[in-house]
Amino acid sequence: MFKISNFYDGKVNLNHNLPTSDIYDPSKGEKIGEVVLSDTKELNKIIESSKKGFEIWSDFTPLKRSRILSNYKNIIEKNINLLAEIICKEHGKTFDDAIGSVTRGLEVVEFACGIPHLLKGEFSQNVGTNIDSWSIRQPLGICSGITPFNFPAMVPMWMYPISIACGNAFILKPSEKDPSCSIKLAEFFSEAGLPNGVFNVINGNAEIVNQLISNKYISSISFVGSTPIAKLIYENASKNFKRVQALGGAKNHMVVMPDANLDQAVDGIIGAAYGSAGERCMAVSVAVAVGEIADNLVNKIKNNVENLKVAPWTDKDSNMGPLISREHLKKVLEYIDIGEEEGAQLINDGRNIKIQGYENGYFVGPTLFDKVKSNMRIYNEEIFGPVLSIVRAKDYSQALDLVNNHQFGNGASIYTSNGEVSRHFTTNCKIGMVGINVPIPVPMAFHSFGGWKDSLFGDHAMHGMEGIRFYTKLKTTTSRWPDSIETGPEFKMPTN
Repeated sequence: MFKISNFYDGKVNLNHNLPTSDIYDPSKGEKIGEVVLSDTKELNKIIESSKKGFEIWSDFTPLKRSRILSNYKNIIEKNINLLAEIICKEHGKTFDDAIGSVTRGLEVVEFACGIPHLLKGEFSQNVGTNIDSWSIRQPLGICSGITPFNFPAMVPMWMYPISIACGNAFILKPSEKDPSCSIKLAEFFSEAGLPNGVFNVINGNAEIVNQLISNKYISSISFVGSTPIAKLIYENASKNFKRVQALGGAKNHMVVMPDANLDQAVDGIIGAAYGSAGERCMAVSVAVAVGEIADNLVNKIKNNVENLKVAPWTDKDSNMGPLISREHLKKVLEYIDIGEEEGAQLINDGRNIKIQGYENGYFVGPTLFDKVKSNMRIYNEEIFGPVLSIVRAKDYSQALDLVNNHQFGNGASIYTSNGEVSRHFTTNCKIGMVGINVPIPVPMAFHSFGGWKDSLFGDHAMHGMEGIRFYTKLKTTTSRWPDSIETGPEFKMPTN
């Protein structure tokens, strides 16, 4: 048993007077620890710590910030296996998947190391007679991030490395289901030389989220989670005059054309639909089989799904682990029931899976539905589990309409050998992130991550140059050094 508290002033601060929430090992369904649920007094301490940290850190040159970020990158690289094990124990994903997620987060740290170049402004000489003008980007102040359970390292690292590189202080509120990784990431940042108070971690539930949204000292809110919560955060944080980037739900489609390389498409679907037990915002949950390829596609997926190994992360041969919680397991199982009731054809049934020694774990096997219709709940709603729906389309036009008419617009991909079709798809799909013969088109750190429609609320996507713009405010200066000759006041708009 262990107890996770808050991190501020460069160290863990355990408050024994705070209530706690239980942390579970999802593979066994057993309690393994507790995390504190912070109150207003605890938040106020962290706000004061962040104020002091920002005052110091914002005066650091971008080059000095870059060197500390570089130290941080090296420390994470040396401890990547430790971070992966922490993630596996509390989330349940396989070890290789955890390693991959930390690596993708680390890429954002690497990107942020280039902050001296990324913060360079613009300069124009003689915008008017003997007048020069230039623009610079300056930090916002105290920024905050609210992150989900599914990627306890990667998603926070989409946010705080860039925010901190820009000169801000940052308060992270991780999921209470798997909070340990965030504390370790904060400890490593202090070890790298980050001044106290620049990166703080507060644990808590919805009450603390509401207080972060309303706190007058916090300048921005970054969020990743479900669409209803993303909408709520966007609306309320905007009312409190904060910048907001709120990433919501997804129902990512993969369109498989008749001319696609079928084996490659199936491999892409299997990994994207069932990896991390489907608990990815970029998971493929709908495969659109176009024309004559449908039957072969379904048969190949079925055969591959039957060979997947569902097991805890300690099994090196595991393809997918458990879901995060008993409540989420119940929700996913209910969706499988709903799919049957709605008339979809259940090809592979992941219910009632039992693993010896882990009978109380939150496991559900890979599930496959065929002949799913666009009016079904399993098609329209985000399940966030290993449930794949096959929708059959007569032609490319109908497939594109399915993608464009869905409420979510996070990611989509198309498998085809036709360059003209792929170019049309990338141009005309109403989607934020697009893959061509790539199943999970997550952009690298030097590009930006974000969807369209009900998958993103706010004007900015995450990381890349979008992140730099989100975590800074623009200042433009116009300057003249006049000679000693008095010219008198001007009462017209200057044009020369």
